Amino acid sequence: MTMQERRFTLFCSFAPSKLVYKPLMVRVIKHLFSNLSTPNCWYCVCLMLIFFLNETKAQQVPDSLNISKTDSLYIKTDSLANDSNSLSNELKSKVKYAAKDSIRYDLEAEKVYLFGKASIAYEDINLSADFIELNFNDKRLIANGVVDSSGAIAGKPVFKQGDDEFKADTIRYNFETKRGKISEITTKEGDSYIHGSTVKKEANNTTYIRNGYYTTCELDHPHYYIASNKIKVIPNNKVVTGPADLFVGDVPTPLAIPFGFFPNKKGRTSGILFPAYGESDQLGFFLTNGGYYFGLSDYFDLALTGDLYSRGSFRVNANSNYALKYKFNGNVSLNYSQIKNSQKELPDYSLEEGFFVRWTHTQDPKARPNSNFSANVNAGSSSFYRNNLTSANNFLTNTFTSSINYSRSFPGKPYSFSAGLSHSQNTSTNDISVSFPSANFAVARQTPFKRKVQVGSIKWYEKIGISYNSNLLSTITTKDSLLFTNESLDKIRYGIQHTIPINTSFSMLKYFTVSPSFNYTEKWYLTSVTKSFDQETNTLNKDTIAGFKAARDFGFAINMNTRIFGMLQFKRGKISAIRHVMTPNIGFSWRPDFSGSTWGAYKNVRIDSIGTEQRYSIFEDGIFGGPSFGKSSLLNFSLDNNLEMKVKQITDTSVTDKKVKILESIAAGLSYNFAADSLRLSNIAISGRTTVLDKINLNVAASYDPYALNDLGQRYDRFLVEESGKIARLNNANFSVSFNIFKRKEEYKSDKGTDQELTEINKNKDAFIDYSVPFNLNVGYNWFFQNNFNTADQITQTVNFSGDIQVTDNWKVTYNSGYDFQQKDISYTSLGIYRDLHCWEMRLNWVPFGFQQNYFFQINVKSSVLQDLKLTRKTDRFDNR
Repeated sequence: MTMQERRFTLFCSFAPSKLVYKPLMVRVIKHLFSNLSTPNCWYCVCLMLIFFLNETKAQQVPDSLNISKTDSLYIKTDSLANDSNSLSNELKSKVKYAAKDSIRYDLEAEKVYLFGKASIAYEDINLSADFIELNFNDKRLIANGVVDSSGAIAGKPVFKQGDDEFKADTIRYNFETKRGKISEITTKEGDSYIHGSTVKKEANNTTYIRNGYYTTCELDHPHYYIASNKIKVIPNNKVVTGPADLFVGDVPTPLAIPFGFFPNKKGRTSGILFPAYGESDQLGFFLTNGGYYFGLSDYFDLALTGDLYSRGSFRVNANSNYALKYKFNGNVSLNYSQIKNSQKELPDYSLEEGFFVRWTHTQDPKARPNSNFSANVNAGSSSFYRNNLTSANNFLTNTFTSSINYSRSFPGKPYSFSAGLSHSQNTSTNDISVSFPSANFAVARQTPFKRKVQVGSIKWYEKIGISYNSNLLSTITTKDSLLFTNESLDKIRYGIQHTIPINTSFSMLKYFTVSPSFNYTEKWYLTSVTKSFDQETNTLNKDTIAGFKAARDFGFAINMNTRIFGMLQFKRGKISAIRHVMTPNIGFSWRPDFSGSTWGAYKNVRIDSIGTEQRYSIFEDGIFGGPSFGKSSLLNFSLDNNLEMKVKQITDTSVTDKKVKILESIAAGLSYNFAADSLRLSNIAISGRTTVLDKINLNVAASYDPYALNDLGQRYDRFLVEESGKIARLNNANFSVSFNIFKRKEEYKSDKGTDQELTEINKNKDAFIDYSVPFNLNVGYNWFFQNNFNTADQITQTVNFSGDIQVTDNWKVTYNSGYDFQQKDISYTSLGIYRDLHCWEMRLNWVPFGFQQNYFFQINVKSSVLQDLKLTRKTDRFDNR
């Protein structure tokens, strides 16, 4: 180093760390140092310059004591930013930089070198690397990693600009032109990752990549990729490639394309939904689940998809999701299908048309605290349900239910209102029932005799409460194929029912609870029934008469119950005590005979030519029915039992008792009707339930008849004990046992995905894989006995089991099967295999035999961006005909 260079370096060491350097001043200082020949001249000039520069600093740069320097990593703002002729003004914005290890300045070359976890921030650009070279003269930077002690490159550059981020081996970037050249890049574009050996970045953020590949696998060495020697990435728009080939595990496949086009637009967008293809022996070649997706707005979308078969069958679907934040969200799905089997000229030809509607709507509780609207609609034809199964549960479930409800409460008021529509459908019998409109108005229980100012204890009459409930209902019940025909519409039943219950409860003799009640009901109809006998044709005619009619009935009841405790304690052994709780209940209910002429609800009609008469209700077709026939004066008795024990739990520090259930409930009940002419005693009902080891559920129920039977198998007024010495005869019995190991969660919760997706998972748990459960087993056994007097006894015995097993961390096997011991046949059986392949997944669903015999195999990429990159093989039940 020359004398002049040493003097210049020494001068820089004395200069303030926040000194403001100008390019012109730097040249002047270097010129002076190079021409100073004597130490005295050099010393004077040095002092003058330091004084001058310190004065300049005092005017332009804040006191360094006001700048936070809590550690060596504080951000250093480029000092040229404070001068109108500074380099930062030439760059239009400030350049902030920092480094953990050290920062070295080269004033002659106007460069800054950052070592060790270095970072630079410029406008919306953030760069971090272990080494960064910043050239203010050319407005360029170079960033790369460094070789660590193990020989690996550490601290590779990570470049961020707005929402874009990538990492590379080396980055060269120009601040002025905003262009860059990058080597060995890995960048994320939406759900995809792009790797490239050489990359050029334009000012508009468009990048050109040579020798790159496109994948949705996030690993540095992905499991699969689409390789191309030319790739163009247009941010928030698309990725375009030249000739490309699919590689799986670095092995090229025959799947090559002349060019590639991958959507990369963020937010909503519209596009084609590519179908799956295949062949069905029965239906021909097919394209399934193809169509178009419309990203209509931020509030709702629409997907139009369908299936098309070469032999004439098809299915169309319209599916829409909608949501308004803090208001509501929902989903609507409309389906229609036509399934053609064979040819019209052949005798086995058939055409099945079907439709199905699904609608779910959920209102945010905060939207309208005093009112709520919800909907859960599942309605359609049985043929669609049979031909378009989505899971084993769909096949095993034969009942659909729907409901649309609106409810409203009135703050500070005791009444409420609700209205809705309900629907029930059985796919086995094709029966359908629709209730619309239905409305309910209710007044909460009021205590008119309760004192406003309570003094002393509450009197028994103060507990008397009265409430009111009014229900409007209209219902139609028919076959699903006849729902909208005139014949079915003529069968609509409607009416209004008013109910006024009055009840109270009080203690008697300290240990007994007495609960008397009185109930009044009135039903309004606009039609009634009249019957007449036609002597000429000897037939009974039934006519519907228009006009308002009211049916009234009332009844009185009183019940008394108590609880009796018994305790057996043990001083030795692990059992501390056994407790027995009995809950007896005795009650009496009375109701007059509303079939009398006084009430006007019943009439007599002749039914044959000899003059035999029959009593009928004019409200027998009413939706709520009419008053009951005959007088009732019932004495009811029931007894429930509960048996538990306490078991000692001994530890090193304490002895505690654990409660163990022996019998949760074992109950018996019967009634006696004083008003009946004969057969006053009812059947004896017995039921019981318990849980063993907190896993096994046991249930038993039986019904016994105390009366004897005649030769025709009919009950008559003579007790069985008088005939055979037996107290009662078994009519029917049922026993069931079930247990579950590692039961699935009652409800899944997650902050990922949408509310609709989470709702779909909770509604169809068996359709999704839960890796948090190592294995899941559900076993159910059911035995039913029916005692038939004239024919053979009926016995039904079945066992069913289902669940899943996690073979490894990435393998899951699901199963569902059972056996019918009477039919001596295996019930619906299915087997499923799921394999998690990181960025891929594989699934197999197989029904080996039965009506729904089929299989479905698919291996596909998980990401929705490449959802059409899949291999599918399947058959369906039509191929087995």
